[in-house]
Amino acid sequence: MSGSNPKRICLQSAYVLHTRPYRDTSLLVEIFSHDFGRVGLVARGVRSSKSRYASLLQPFTPLLLSWSGQGELPTLSGAEPAGVAPHLSGELLLSGLYLNELLMRLLQRGDAHPRLFESYITSLASLAEQIEQEPILRQFEHRLLQEMGYGLILDHDVISGESINPEARYHFLPDRGPVSSTGQDEDGITVQGQTLLAIIQDDYSQPKVRQEAKRLMRAALAAHLGDRPLKSRELFQQQRSL
Repeated sequence: MSGSNPKRICLQSAYVLHTRPYRDTSLLVEIFSHDFGRVGLVARGVRSSKSRYASLLQPFTPLLLSWSGQGELPTLSGAEPAGVAPHLSGELLLSGLYLNELLMRLLQRGDAHPRLFESYITSLASLAEQIEQEPILRQFEHRLLQEMGYGLILDHDVISGESINPEARYHFLPDRGPVSSTGQDEDGITVQGQTLLAIIQDDYSQPKVRQEAKRLMRAALAAHLGDRPLKSRELFQQQRSL
């Protein structure tokens, strides 16, 4: 028994993933924190002109957040900047929003993922440096699936057990893994063995690898995202595909 005292969390490293209005002057805030994973908070009064927190509760800003209370939606009790937000605009901003939406849609509240939290920070920093976006997104998608417990089998044929041949073609089945291509009409995403091995090594230097890895990751994520489309992807497709 935890007793009647509300749970209090102080100065937790976190990022805002999403906000929406709540009642007259408050916000519902979804955050991604180092020690507690995704957390929903009520930020009371922050939409009023007197609030000192409103300008801080923005996506991509590193924060130290405090909250208290039991249940699904504890109350935000403090917010301090923990650094400067990376400058993201245009396609880079859409890529950052894509990462946030994946975390919102796929992570369960209260499940800690400290390694994924560090990967998120690294991904935002890389985007801000205007490093090529697609490798950053593919690496993050791969780590997200691993952290969720759905790590991809990429190093062997799931039927024969044979190691992947970089010169061979495979059908990648999102719920199982790669199987040798026989030339027959089969389910799954057709990829070169080289692509599977490159994903393991986070090596997206080859254009064909980037193209095939994008299709593979999209199929793997779709199994968990369901039918509702990603808003960030719809925005991104106006310029280029994620």
